[in-house]
Amino acid sequence: MCKRIIDLVFSLLGLLLAAPLMLLIALFIRMDSPGSVFFSQKRLGLKGRHFMVHKFRKFPSDWGSAGPGVTVAGDARMTKVGKFLERTKLDELPQLWNILLGEMSFVGPRPESLRYADLF
Repeated sequence: MCKRIIDLVFSLLGLLLAAPLMLLIALFIRMDSPGSVFFSQKRLGLKGRHFMVHKFRKFPSDWGSAGPGVTVAGDARMTKVGKFLERTKLDELPQLWNILLGEMSFVGPRPESLRYADLF
């Protein structure tokens, strides 16, 4: 229960403090390439539950699911803004929303892509 309260407080605080930066990032993504600002993907959560994880989009929206299922340093598929987001890890700020909703936690295992679910 204490862990959940900490997740709630810090995710809400993080969302409030990061809101201006997140708006700026969204604007840069829209200027860099057409399409949605966010990338959403179904992930495997606690006790096998599926949920949609949200991140800022680093790749062109028309890229689809081509290429490897993981992002590597210097990935040629990334947009200009995407490269910056990858280096700084700012692409993960929208995950504060997932933490606020209780789908993720600040501490715990990384929610894995369903592409790799059979490996667990």
